[in-house]
Amino acid sequence: MKRIPSWLTYTVLRLLVFAIPLVILLVVGLVWWLAVIAAALIGLCLSYILLSKSRNAISTDFYTVRQRSKPANTQDDDDEDAVLDADPSAEQKHRPEASA
Repeated sequence: MKRIPSWLTYTVLRLLVFAIPLVILLVVGLVWWLAVIAAALIGLCLSYILLSKSRNAISTDFYTVRQRSKPANTQDDDDEDAVLDADPSAEQKHRPEASA
């Protein structure tokens, strides 16, 4: 069974937390623009309180994706860094000269 991505679950829950109060406020008879503002505030508060687990899951997923995209240092990279750290003028020698 394929797992539903956490970003999709969080997005759907956020939309529901906004849409349900909006519909209730509109049914009660509140002016539409005031209902939208009130539903947004209610949704913000409820999502902050109720969706912390989903928010943590999505941030963890983003972090793991971000960390996977970083290339690992090879031994060659470490050796080059050691040479450049030992001799600061070596970096100037290896830079290509700008053509005029």
